[in-house]
Amino acid sequence: MLQWMLALLLACSSLAVQAAEITVNQAAIEASDEGYRLSVSYDFDLNRGLEDALSRGVPLYFTTDIQLTRRRWYWFDETSLSATRTLRLSYNVLTRQYHTAISGQLQQSFTNLDDALTLIRRPPRWIIADNNALKSGETYHVGLRMRLDVAQLPKPFQVNALNNSDWRLSSDWIEFNFKPE
Repeated sequence: MLQWMLALLLACSSLAVQAAEITVNQAAIEASDEGYRLSVSYDFDLNRGLEDALSRGVPLYFTTDIQLTRRRWYWFDETSLSATRTLRLSYNVLTRQYHTAISGQLQQSFTNLDDALTLIRRPPRWIIADNNALKSGETYHVGLRMRLDVAQLPKPFQVNALNNSDWRLSSDWIEFNFKPE
């Protein structure tokens, strides 16, 4: 009996972990005339609790964090670049439209949630650094993640997010190396 309950508990906990996960499908840094651009795509679905909050007018904020460090043999690694970008997803109950906004720059409206989530999952490339910010020929260690930013939620939801696993949506840090040419 105890073994059966333990197996059931493990199965339920693994389902909960799988449901609240963001996967980074692709990430690359590209050099351009304006600077270094991050190209990234994610894979995730909103759970029922997040969809319910969104349909009641609570905006959701998805933040991408990126950090470039350069290894040094004589001291700690040097943080060469640290950048964040937040995408807001909201629903207007009166117009029955979903709205996405990228750090106050680009705002688009969609008639259904799947189309709005497509922009969140595959955001436009963004400039993370100027052309002269990174040294040519050096190897940089890149760390990248995306998370549901509960700190930007209204205060009552922040308290609820601490106690409710529905609000824990995040990717693991993925790491790769980048060498500017």
